Amino acid sequence: MKAAQQDQQRLLDLQELDSSLDRLAHRRRTLPEIAELAALQEKAAELRDRLVTAETDVSDLDREQAKAEQDVDQVRVRADRDSKRLDSGMVTSAKDLASLQSELASLQRRQSDLEEVVLEVMERREEAGGRVAELRAEQAGLDAGLQEAKSRKAKAEQEIDGQTELTRSARAGVAADIPADLLALYEKLREQFGGVGAAPLTRGQCQGCRLALNTSDLNRIRAAAPDDVVRCEECRRILVRTPESGL
Repeated sequence: MKAAQQDQQRLLDLQELDSSLDRLAHRRRTLPEIAELAALQEKAAELRDRLVTAETDVSDLDREQAKAEQDVDQVRVRADRDSKRLDSGMVTSAKDLASLQSELASLQRRQSDLEEVVLEVMERREEAGGRVAELRAEQAGLDAGLQEAKSRKAKAEQEIDGQTELTRSARAGVAADIPADLLALYEKLREQFGGVGAAPLTRGQCQGCRLALNTSDLNRIRAAAPDDVVRCEECRRILVRTPESGL
């Protein structure tokens, strides 16, 4: 393939712009905010599970407390009824009177026991409610951290996208100066060889694969016409001759 020296030189400008675009794309993919967000989102998911568990505990304890209070009320109603019968003087039989007094004492003991249960459940409910409040406060702080990280990520992406757009515009201008066949070869090689399709020959070394050319290859390149498009025998990329090539 033949191409004017200045066109070959433009390949290096194009390569530099393409490498800049690759670096910008890599930077966008590996923003520290991405990893930070992933960690925060994982923590948020774990916190949501803990909060659901804590809220479920509160609901269960609310039902348990309501049941215990209902049991107390039932015993209290029954004890009040027996107290009224006892106070009414309607029970005259000594046997019935003793039985009623015994039942009333038993109900009072039962009421006292149930009230202890209610107090114990209320204490557990207070502790569980405190855990829910703590987790909700933690969740609020985590949500704020997530929003702040998202904002920083969006700002960083916007900056990179702006630089990318400018670089793409500059690339389009350079690409327009390069003959179609040379550009097509460059694009093909760039796709094959990790984003680098053309490299300068500097002091006898290909800057694409970083290998020094042997004497035979250097002699071949020295003998080539200025408009010959030469390739590295090692990596097959386009080699662009410069004043620093050492030929």
